[in-house]
Amino acid sequence: MTAQLERPADTLDHEYLEGYEAISVRKVGANLGAEIGNVRVGGDVPAEQIGEIKRALAQNKVVFFRDQLHAGDAEQRAFAALLGTVTKPHPTVAGDGEAVLPIDSDRSKANSWHTDVTFIDRIPSASILRAVHLPPYGGTTVWANSTRAYNLLHPALQALVEKLWAVHSNLYDYAAERDEKRIGGIDVKEQAYRDEFGNLEFETEHPVVRIHPVTGEKTLVLGHFIRYFVGFSSHDSSDLFNLLQRHVTKLDNTVRWNWRLGDIAIWDNMATQHYAVDDYDDRPRRLHRITLAGEIPVSVDGVRSSVRKGDASHFSPIAS
Repeated sequence: MTAQLERPADTLDHEYLEGYEAISVRKVGANLGAEIGNVRVGGDVPAEQIGEIKRALAQNKVVFFRDQLHAGDAEQRAFAALLGTVTKPHPTVAGDGEAVLPIDSDRSKANSWHTDVTFIDRIPSASILRAVHLPPYGGTTVWANSTRAYNLLHPALQALVEKLWAVHSNLYDYAAERDEKRIGGIDVKEQAYRDEFGNLEFETEHPVVRIHPVTGEKTLVLGHFIRYFVGFSSHDSSDLFNLLQRHVTKLDNTVRWNWRLGDIAIWDNMATQHYAVDDYDDRPRRLHRITLAGEIPVSVDGVRSSVRKGDASHFSPIAS
């Protein structure tokens, strides 16, 4: 029997989305984002709640859980395993060697728009991010709805992008990128991290518009891992990329989350981009990310993405 849902005393019933019985779902943005309640993250979340969490994620693209202070890496991973197949931390960066990739301001800052790991063929389906250490101010994360961005394109642009393909590369992967603004020599720790990242090279050709395997919607595959569009010069690729990215990152197509300790965010990596705002000076910020295996993207014409360089089988199976 499903327990009676508990809702904060200062909220109204009409603030919650209908159709959910095992969890509560409250929108935090008009065009994406919802906060999920009545869930205690871990490996024992009931199946009916897992089913509704998946449905809420498909509907809202990114979902947030507050007050999960009990959860550590083990609970985060066990919870992730209920939602899908857990991958290794990253195709080139070891992380904890099992599943967790620390997003640590001491080593990298994800302050550019991207979808996670698009430089491989099997783009992860979702990412689960948990706040571990937060700065006293700033450090927010912004998500953008790449499905809505496609829908709002002029029909002539939709016709164009449905035929386009782009080459994605890990040349400037945010999770391994280092700060080049320093003065002086690189330290040993930083050099070791660069060596780890550069050990493997990946390059994959993806359709600019893919069919979402769960919702059937058309969604844009863009972000900062794109090097160029196939058949376009570097100048034309840059102009076209900026045009399309502007549609994705319009403010009314985004939601911004102010992290608190105990927060966990899950986003649909097949239908969003995200950006970690670097507005917290040199204060430490650390979050732990776990990813879920995804399928190889398929274009509107039914053609799958193709690998140019690299084999990502060590990172993730192909979701079925």
